[in-house]
Amino acid sequence: MQSTRSRRKVAPAAADGGDSGDKLEQLLLSSAICNGEDLGPFVRKVFASGRPETLLHHLRHFARSKESEIEEVCKSHYQDFILAVDDLRSLLSDVDSLKSSLSDSNSRLQSVGGPLLSSLDSFVEAQNVSKNVNSALQSVILCIKLTELCSRANLHLSNGSFYMALKCLDSIENEFQDKSPSSTLKRMLERKIPEIRSHIERKISKEFGDWLVDIRVVSRNLGQLAIGQASAARQREEDLRIKQRQAEEQSRLSLRGCVYALEEDDDDGGLGGDENDGYGNGNNGLFGFDLTPLYRAYHIHQTLGLEDRFKQYYFENRKLQLTSDFQVSSMTPFLESHQTFFAQIAGFFIIEDRILRTGGGLVSKMEVENLWETAVSKMCSVLEDQFSRMQTANHLLLIKDYVSLLGVTLRRYGYPVDALLDVLSKHRDKYHELLLSDCRKQIAEALAADKFEQMLMKKEYEYSMNVLSFQLQTSDIVPAFPYVAPFSSTVPDCCRIVRSFIEDSVSFMSFGGQLDFYDVVKKYLDRLLGEVLDGALLKLISSSVHGVSQAMQVAANMAVLERACDFFFRHAAQLSGVPLRMVERGRKQFPLSKARDAAEDMLSGMLKRKVDGFMTLIENVNWMTDEASQGGNEYVNEVIIYLETLVSTAQQILPPQVLKRVLQDVLSHISEKIVGALFGDSVKRFNVNAIMGIDVDIRLLESFADNLSPVFSEGDTNQLKNALAESRQLVNLLLSNHPENFLNPVIREKSYNALDYRKVVTISEKLRDSSDRLFGTFGSRGAKQNPKKKSLDALIKRLKDVS
Repeated sequence: MQSTRSRRKVAPAAADGGDSGDKLEQLLLSSAICNGEDLGPFVRKVFASGRPETLLHHLRHFARSKESEIEEVCKSHYQDFILAVDDLRSLLSDVDSLKSSLSDSNSRLQSVGGPLLSSLDSFVEAQNVSKNVNSALQSVILCIKLTELCSRANLHLSNGSFYMALKCLDSIENEFQDKSPSSTLKRMLERKIPEIRSHIERKISKEFGDWLVDIRVVSRNLGQLAIGQASAARQREEDLRIKQRQAEEQSRLSLRGCVYALEEDDDDGGLGGDENDGYGNGNNGLFGFDLTPLYRAYHIHQTLGLEDRFKQYYFENRKLQLTSDFQVSSMTPFLESHQTFFAQIAGFFIIEDRILRTGGGLVSKMEVENLWETAVSKMCSVLEDQFSRMQTANHLLLIKDYVSLLGVTLRRYGYPVDALLDVLSKHRDKYHELLLSDCRKQIAEALAADKFEQMLMKKEYEYSMNVLSFQLQTSDIVPAFPYVAPFSSTVPDCCRIVRSFIEDSVSFMSFGGQLDFYDVVKKYLDRLLGEVLDGALLKLISSSVHGVSQAMQVAANMAVLERACDFFFRHAAQLSGVPLRMVERGRKQFPLSKARDAAEDMLSGMLKRKVDGFMTLIENVNWMTDEASQGGNEYVNEVIIYLETLVSTAQQILPPQVLKRVLQDVLSHISEKIVGALFGDSVKRFNVNAIMGIDVDIRLLESFADNLSPVFSEGDTNQLKNALAESRQLVNLLLSNHPENFLNPVIREKSYNALDYRKVVTISEKLRDSSDRLFGTFGSRGAKQNPKKKSLDALIKRLKDVS
């Protein structure tokens, strides 16, 4: 920028020179200097021409021109400096004015603030006096409130309101005792408050002791009343049972336009009803017992902080009372004293149940349960002792009936009475054991007479007697006669024995007016079916069944007996007066499942042995064949012919589900044999063509399962095919282009979940290629050979690392 200004100034300077040559030289010299160029050429030129003065002249002229510019710049800066000094001098006067103004303001502030400081000191002194006066007033008010509370506590004590008195004492302790300004008053409170609490504790303990004495008599009366109500309710339920049975029969017969209603009066009053649970003052006028003294004592001890001690005291005393209730007088026959004995215990636990539900934690559920367990144990001991001495059935039944009423009564309060009922059932157990023994002999005779042949019925009455009477029919259409049933003669014979047992059991259980005895009948019916009949059938299957035809007949009999068991439970329910819908809802598994499984296992075992004979032909398979078999290997064709023959015969007597389970087991066995052959030592190596042949074999077996679709549902057919899962998945893996996918957990779970990786390792190592005889390629696939071989090698290596 500087050089540019210089160039602009050189031109006019050069214009004032002499001739045009000097002007040009001067102009060139100025430009060179301004541009910072080398002046050597100019010096050499002037010395060469002998005119150095001209160069000196031009240089001086250039210097003078620059000096004038420098002078102009200095003049400009000097003028700005003079102006700045003038501005500072003008500010000095303003500062002096501000200083004098601040001094005047300070003087005025000092003169005004003096009186204000004096006023502030006076205010602080007055405030301190006010605080002292307020403190004195608060002390007076505190003493007045304390005195009022003491007076109120005395009034509550004199009126017997112990809880309110204790609340006053708590208020005195928590709010006033430590704040009391009077040391004398404080010492008096510290001495009197504990004395008052001790006085209240003694008074309330005496009331509670009186209540413990009175409740003994109340418990006996309450127990007798409750058991009496249970007896009346039992009679009403007996009448209702008859009406229910009639109504259910009408419903089963689908009678249209028949309107009926079952009504039952609720005369139970409040015997444990929730409407009386709000104890208010703890009184229950209907039963004549009052819990107010107990709850009052508990509440006072809670307030005194003695809750746990009172709980323990109450529990120990009640436990002692219960122990004394267990004493049976040897002077009075138990037949005469048993009602008082059981009523006393029933009343005790009715009261304890009320206290548990309304006592606010006075007794815990665990404590009541422990007392009840003790009581049950003692009652069971007494009953067993008395029953062992009794020789008269009527006496035993009288006690049994009363104890059953005791159980019904206390069960309403949630007490388990199964142990009592178990003791009562000992004579019932003995009766049923004898009955079971008779049935065991009859069933053994019926099974021994069985010839394992389908039963022939020539007349309709035979069909009615052997099929309809036990609801064994699968259709409501009466067949043409003569009729060949799918079961043998042992089925109706066993059904008659079981039906007779049910009727005898119900007849015995109905004695004495016990109503809800279906569960008991069902229990012994389960024993008859699950132990006696099931055991006899198991013995028959293990010792007397020979050949596939007999095993098939036994399996068919078990399927029919499964329908018969439904009839047995419905028949027992009908005789017991229980609605059939409850039986359907509470039905358990088939009680003859062991015998059924044994029969099916025996049939499956026989079929497996037959199949094993055909499976030995797998030894003839060429495991290093050059071409894959297209029509299946010899062994699979023989197996399929046998299975087709079997199915055509079995479906005539076996239900589809039984036949499906048997075939599923057999197909699974075939799959295991195929995998076992590849895994076993007899096969040292094999190639892909052999695996393709096995693939054809499995497809033929799957096709066999698909061809059974007229017999089975689609889901059952898929289950039959799934029985071949292990062999199918193994073949798929060996034929896969990416066998390393077996290592992927998701793919393995989806496509290879039936395979054992140890078997996969062993079988994969046997796979050979036709060219190199090493871990093989899958056929002659050219470029795909090496990647596939590498994938299989990686799979084997990884699986070995896992193992």
